[in-house]
Amino acid sequence: MRVVIQRVSFASLAIDGKVFSEIGKGLMVLVGIENADTSEDADYLAKKIPALRIFDDEHGVMNLSVADINGEIMVVSQFTLHAMTKKGNRPSYIKAAGHDISKPLYEEVCQKLSAATGKTVKTGVFGADMKITLLNDGPVTILIDTKNKE
Repeated sequence: MRVVIQRVSFASLAIDGKVFSEIGKGLMVLVGIENADTSEDADYLAKKIPALRIFDDEHGVMNLSVADINGEIMVVSQFTLHAMTKKGNRPSYIKAAGHDISKPLYEEVCQKLSAATGKTVKTGVFGADMKITLLNDGPVTILIDTKNKE
């Protein structure tokens, strides 16, 4: 799995022009799932993401996690994170998993993050055309690929 994590002051997700979910201070997490991903990848992310110390402490040092600040998390599936752009100008998404693999794993990531944080994780609708508005705080943006853990 590949994730893009953005520290945000707020984020809002709309579908068909209506707000579907929103969060205040916390993390916007975009998740790309490939065919080789398993529950082990979901477990790794559910442990890693809430523990990332990317929020400022009282000295302005990134030393606090989303749990430490009682922040919120929004998770959105984004197959385009597995775009391959080496050939030509039209990205290939051949490595991105189809719905049969990606939807259950996406839901598993959300469920495990909720369990790890003790808070409901906000989501979009899998496969929907979504419009996301957010204010990246910092900006702070972190990339994690579960295939490159070391």
